[in-house]
Amino acid sequence: MKALSQKRRHPLAALVLLLMGLMLTGGVYAVATTLNQAKADTTTYSANDIKEGNKLFIANCATCHGMGASGSASGPSLVGVGAAAVDFQVGTGRMPMQMQGPQAQRKPVQFDATQTKQLAAYVASLGAGPSVPDASLVDGKGNAANGGELFRVNCAMCHNAAAAGGALTRGKFAPALAGVSGQHIYEAMVTGPQNMPVFNDANITPNGKRDIITFLKTIEADGSPGGNDLGALGPVSEGLFVWIAGLGVIIAFTIWLTSRSS
Repeated sequence: MKALSQKRRHPLAALVLLLMGLMLTGGVYAVATTLNQAKADTTTYSANDIKEGNKLFIANCATCHGMGASGSASGPSLVGVGAAAVDFQVGTGRMPMQMQGPQAQRKPVQFDATQTKQLAAYVASLGAGPSVPDASLVDGKGNAANGGELFRVNCAMCHNAAAAGGALTRGKFAPALAGVSGQHIYEAMVTGPQNMPVFNDANITPNGKRDIITFLKTIEADGSPGGNDLGALGPVSEGLFVWIAGLGVIIAFTIWLTSRSS
């Protein structure tokens, strides 16, 4: 015991403990990285998909994102963004960008489904990242009530409670979600495009994301049974409309009375 006590007071004891802590932390990180890689590789692509995707990338994307997708002054690195990010950006027409601006605009897609898959395969081969979601997670058959609650807590502050979209800062905006496929909604949640935060499985579980998609598809199918939704901006726009319309009626009636008396 006396010898052990003397060793604990040795000047190098703190350094040894620090090295042991660093080694333990590094080991845990390595294991976590391996598990993440295994999860990212659940969607498999053929060698031919990766090869053809590389050709498409060089011809259409390397100008901004650099050779090997390592990034440049005109575009970020794509290493580790995963297949989901490519499927979302390319599948919605946001990439390749038509022009530089505050954020990428949605436009008609440039690549067909096969080419999009090949581009996703190439980028997925560069590093671990979110994969394209399974069809069961985007089928719109989740719990709409729970999805509505999750949407209002996590998404409504930008996308509006009715998913009609809204303005952000410096010319940016959160788009309306009507007409967006469930797959692209899920991919946006796990990749965080533009100003959107990343909602990983620790923030919102896969079933929670499925519920959100179900809620969005439900309100899209229901429409606006109460009449014109006035942009779905809520009681402010509705009150303003009633106020302006009411004043307009009063002014018109006053003018009519004045013309009758004269």
